[in-house]
Amino acid sequence: MNKLEPHFHEKLPFIEKAGYSAADAAANFVFMTMILFQTNFYTDVFGLTASAAAAILLWPRLWDAAFDPIMGILADRTETRWGKFRPWVLWTAIPWAVVMVVAYTTPKGWSLGALIAYAGITNTLLMTLYSMNNMPYSALGGVMTGDLNERAKLNSFRFVAVNIAQFIVGGFTLPLVAKFAVGHDKQYGWQMTMTIWAVLCLILFLITFLTTKERIKPVMQEKSSPKQDFAKLLKNNPWKVMWCMTLVHFAILSFRGGAMYNYFHHFADRAAMFDFVQKLGLTTPAGVKGEGLLEWLGYIVHGDRLDLANSNVADVFNSIVNMAGTGTTIIVILLSTSLAGKFGKKAVAVTGFGLSALGTFAFYLLSPANATGMLALTVLISIFYAPTIALIWAIYADVADYSEWKTGRRFTGMVFATIGFGLKSGLALGSASFLWIMSGLFNYDTKLPDAPNAVHGYQVCGTIVVGLLFAVCTALLMVYQLDKNTTIQMADELAERRRKASPSVS
Repeated sequence: MNKLEPHFHEKLPFIEKAGYSAADAAANFVFMTMILFQTNFYTDVFGLTASAAAAILLWPRLWDAAFDPIMGILADRTETRWGKFRPWVLWTAIPWAVVMVVAYTTPKGWSLGALIAYAGITNTLLMTLYSMNNMPYSALGGVMTGDLNERAKLNSFRFVAVNIAQFIVGGFTLPLVAKFAVGHDKQYGWQMTMTIWAVLCLILFLITFLTTKERIKPVMQEKSSPKQDFAKLLKNNPWKVMWCMTLVHFAILSFRGGAMYNYFHHFADRAAMFDFVQKLGLTTPAGVKGEGLLEWLGYIVHGDRLDLANSNVADVFNSIVNMAGTGTTIIVILLSTSLAGKFGKKAVAVTGFGLSALGTFAFYLLSPANATGMLALTVLISIFYAPTIALIWAIYADVADYSEWKTGRRFTGMVFATIGFGLKSGLALGSASFLWIMSGLFNYDTKLPDAPNAVHGYQVCGTIVVGLLFAVCTALLMVYQLDKNTTIQMADELAERRRKASPSVS
C-alpha cells in the first residue's frame, strides 16, 4: 500500500475551494474598478485630458504585461516550504492595499505635469503588484489538483467569488463615492471608497494563503532556461490561439467599461432613469434628508424629474444595471461545470461568446429613453457570457497540461505569465483605444462630454465595436484545438504518467 498518495485525482475540500476563491475576489476590487471606472476617474476626477489619460492607461499596463513573463520565471523557480505560487499571495498583500489607496488619491494643488507623473507612477506600481500577486495565484489553481472535474469546480468557486466582488464594486462604488463626496468632493469620495476596498483585499489575501495547498509537481524535474521553456511554448498551438483570444477578450472588458460608463451618464435619458429608480422607491425630494442603509450607501436620488443635471441618478441607475448583470452571472456561472461536462469547454465558450456578440449588437437599437430595455439586454448578455468565465481559466490549465503532454515538461508559471501578458496588453489597448477612437472619430473633449458627436460615439463604441470584438473571440475559439475528447485523453495519459512516477513504498 502506498504511504505517499499521488495527487493527480486529489479531491479538494470545500474550505480550500472557498479559500482559494478569496484572493481572486480581492483582485477584482482593483480589476473591476479599473475596468468600469478608471478611465473616467482619470478624465473626470483626476482632471487629465483624453490623450494624457490614454497614456496613463496604456504604458503602465504594457509594462505590467511585459513584467508578467518575468514574474512567471520567478514563480516557477520559487522554492519555499509553502510552495512556488502560494507565498506570493502573502508577500504582496500589504503593499497591494497601500498602493491601491494611493493610486486613487488625487494630490491637491499640483501642476498638470506633476499629476500626470503621479498617476503614471502609482498606476504602474499598482499594476506591478497586481502581476506579482495574481499571476502566481492563477498558476496556483493548476497545481492544487490534477483532476479535470475538480479544476472545473475550483474555477466555479473562484468565479462565483469574483462575481460577488464585481457585484459589490459595480453596485456600490459610484454611490459610495457620491456619498463620501457630500461636504467634500469626488476626490475625497474616491479615496475613502478605495480605502474600504483595500482593507477587504488584505483580509481576503490572508484567507487564501492560510487555506490552500500546492500538490502537483511535474514528472520531469530537469533544469531548463527560460529561453528553452519559451521555445517549447511556441510549439503549443492551443496556447497561441488562447493568447490571441485573451488579448481581444480583455480589450473588450476595458473598452466596454469606459464606453458604457459614458453611455449611462451621457447617452441614456436622465428622466427615464429617474422614472425607473422612482418605481423602485429610490428617490426623495431635494432637501429631504433620507435615512437607512440605502441612504448611507448613496442609493437614494435626491431631486425631481425636471432638475436632474447635478443628481446622482446616472450613478444609481448604472449601479443597478451593473448589479443586475453581475447577479445574473453569479447564478448562471454555477451551471458552467455541468455544461462543460456535457458539451466540453470549447463548445460552451464558442456558444457563449457568439450569443454575447448578438446581444451586444442589439443594444445599439435601444433609444436613450428605453431604460427597461437597457436592463433587460444586460441581463440577457450576462446569461450568455456567464458560463464562459470559469471555463476560459480552466482552458488555460488545459493549455499547461498540453505542454507537459507533448514535451514532457510542465511550466505552469510560464503559461499563465504569457497569458497574463496578453491579458494586460488587452486591457491597456482596450482603454486607450476607446479614448483614441472617441478623440479621432467623434471629436471627444473631456471638458465637453455631452457634445452630440461624443454622445453618438459612446453609443457606437459600447455596442457595435464591442459586438465586433466578441465576434472575433468567437472565431478564435472555434479554431482552438482542445475539444472535449482531446482533453479527456490528455488528462488520462498525464494521470498515468504521474501514477508511474509517484514514489511508493510497499
